[in-house]
Amino acid sequence: MPEQLGPWHESYTPPTGPVVFVIMDGVGLAPPSDGNAVSRADIPTLRQLWREHASLQLAAHGTAVGLPTDKDMGNSEVGHTIMGAGRVLPQGASLVQKALQDGSLFEGETWRALVDRCTAGDAGTLHLIGLLSDGNVHSHIEHLFALLHRADDDGIARVRVHPLLDGRDVEPFSALRYLEQLEALLAELSAKPDRDYRIASGGGRMRTTMDRYWERPNVVQAGWNAHVLGKGRRVASAAEAVQTSYDDGVGSDQDIRAFVVVDEAGEPVGRIEDGDAVLLFNFRGDRAIELSSAFEHDGFDFFDRGRRPDVLFVGMLQYDGDLQLPKHCLLVPPAIGGTLIERLSNTGVPSFHVAESSKFGHVTYYLFGMRSQPFPMATVREVDSQGLEPGDHPQMQAPAVADAVIEAVRSNNYRLIVVNFANGDMVGHTGKLDAAVEAVEAVDAAVARICEAVSSVDGVLVITADHGNAEEMLQWSAKTSEFKRDASGNLIPKTSHTLNLVPFVIRDGRHLPGYALRRDLARPGLGNIASTLLNLLGYAAPESYDASLIRRMTEHAEQA
Repeated sequence: MPEQLGPWHESYTPPTGPVVFVIMDGVGLAPPSDGNAVSRADIPTLRQLWREHASLQLAAHGTAVGLPTDKDMGNSEVGHTIMGAGRVLPQGASLVQKALQDGSLFEGETWRALVDRCTAGDAGTLHLIGLLSDGNVHSHIEHLFALLHRADDDGIARVRVHPLLDGRDVEPFSALRYLEQLEALLAELSAKPDRDYRIASGGGRMRTTMDRYWERPNVVQAGWNAHVLGKGRRVASAAEAVQTSYDDGVGSDQDIRAFVVVDEAGEPVGRIEDGDAVLLFNFRGDRAIELSSAFEHDGFDFFDRGRRPDVLFVGMLQYDGDLQLPKHCLLVPPAIGGTLIERLSNTGVPSFHVAESSKFGHVTYYLFGMRSQPFPMATVREVDSQGLEPGDHPQMQAPAVADAVIEAVRSNNYRLIVVNFANGDMVGHTGKLDAAVEAVEAVDAAVARICEAVSSVDGVLVITADHGNAEEMLQWSAKTSEFKRDASGNLIPKTSHTLNLVPFVIRDGRHLPGYALRRDLARPGLGNIASTLLNLLGYAAPESYDASLIRRMTEHAEQA
């Protein structure tokens, strides 16, 4: 168990009120443009805070947050995990990539059990379920290809792939490109003797299988019906499902309804049956937990499963360490101990965590170091998202979330308050530019109210973002230096995260707070925030943490 925290410096006096840490999900920094919802928004409070108070720009993507390369976009899970851990740690994508490179992914008992289930005796089918793209946020197509090649090498005769279509971490209408690559590899492997590798079912990620926080169990049910029961829109191929959806005017790949591939007789080519093995190849946990629960939990009651096949279910990683879910995984992520909230709790410092349900797990599970249960001194509050579509309701539940923060501030019960506003990210993913502008404005209005409450109790307000999104709502062509347009001349929306820096602002109304921002760090990032929050609260950061973004003012500097 991590030791209790010691004082930062005897000459520093912590604020009377709490430190309130606001995470503006998906609100990054980019030059003003027609596609920048942040620069187009009327956000007087955020502009004033940025202009008049201590501010920096932080890296929230790539190696700065533990991802393999600086071409990898940050995401909410990685961002909150790193902010909570206080140091940069290898994340899911990096862990899987390394395990593939050194071969360790296939060396454990779990992969051998999968192979045995699908080769020995009455061999079952290996089913691979996961997101089909190279977005590298939930999965990567190259990971799937590596699994297929290894299945072939290890003598697995029958494989069925159940691709979930992206259009969110990659271009909105890119599914056919990824399906073409997948079908080519499946055809190559199936041309070998005793090999039968095919696509069996699938659907868009926001309509099939990949729900999170049990917001819409019907999404998981649609996937279950397609993957397990063979029930859904019947098509001759996955490409047909995509093309007919495009012809019908579907919003993007993520919205394609669940489909089932059938043979010439109209029968599903790959239902999941007793004796089979199922590998969920997503490495990120939030949208993998629910399907894992449906396969593993006896008392599952979120929807009627119809039948629950007797299978060996395996995750790429273990998605919930506390719940040991799933029981079997190819790669066990290292435990994240000594997080910011754990150390505060051990020291007896109370914290409060609030977000609406679409992002609730980020200020709890991920911030806590992938731990389901709160620490003893941490109080959590979830504001119901009420199932509203973010693109149609860009304000989302920001006013109610702000109400909860203000109540916590005025209660005088907490030293640290952490809040996530989901608007910039959730609306940004819809590709609706005007809605994204409204979303950012809703966050600004909420921050204005919180700022007033924090000032009234002599607290400190800290604002940042976990990654970018809303600041790039249109696809840009570096080749032509113009926004991209489709064949009809319409601007093409961008629905993915970005590689942009994110804002960091400290609003401390005290006349002589006793500290100043550090500007000597080569590449400040999200990993530096935990030390900063500890210092603001009056505690020294552990040596294992990344450096604080503030330094204590020396007597010479104060006189200068």
